[in-house]
Amino acid sequence: MNVLLIEDDPNVAAHIVSELGKEGHACTLAQNGEDGIEQGLSTNADVIVLDVMLPKVDGLSVLDTLRNNQVFTPVIFLSAKSQVEDKVIGLRRGANDYLTKPFAFEELLARIEVLAGKSKVNDRGTSMSVGDVTLDLVNRKVLHGDVEIELQSKEFQLLECLMRNRGKVVTRSMLLEQVWNYHFDPQTNVIDVHISRLRQKVDKAFNIPLIETVRGTGYRITEPVPC
Repeated sequence: MNVLLIEDDPNVAAHIVSELGKEGHACTLAQNGEDGIEQGLSTNADVIVLDVMLPKVDGLSVLDTLRNNQVFTPVIFLSAKSQVEDKVIGLRRGANDYLTKPFAFEELLARIEVLAGKSKVNDRGTSMSVGDVTLDLVNRKVLHGDVEIELQSKEFQLLECLMRNRGKVVTRSMLLEQVWNYHFDPQTNVIDVHISRLRQKVDKAFNIPLIETVRGTGYRITEPVPC
């Protein structure tokens, strides 16, 4: 995967470039808005990680320029601005995601992988499987072998998000954003309720534990372990 990082903080940039390299991903770095625009227009990136506050040209203007030039590569904003209105502005300007500083690299990586996966749905096929459970993206069906599992819309989206990140932790904030389009914590148990329902239909109904709780972080879907 190729990531374009537009970030002027040398410590943050060095950390992201180094960690992406360890994960086997290529990363091109631009350290100001002007260079970011140039790289964004010429580099075939899978995802762009874009700081909001940049020298020469700010991140919002960088994004405007890229979108106006028909560059629709998924963009994650990085920003120390954590107010809801700041996130709303960034998302309405055309960003696909918004992560506030300070952040854990693991969460940034997960968000990058989610966006890269969504931009390559056709390359990855029209279905996904974990164990005997298959998620049909075209017909919006879930099968255990030949048996169809009836899921509500949000349950399907939740399972899809987990399966796209198979073997990796998906944080609660990521689930809120990807499934419910919440870019803030509504302080409800909506995730717990839907995870419980999904487990009843997928895990317990077929005695195949797939969904693992990662305490204090989120959830992960893995290959089944026989009970």
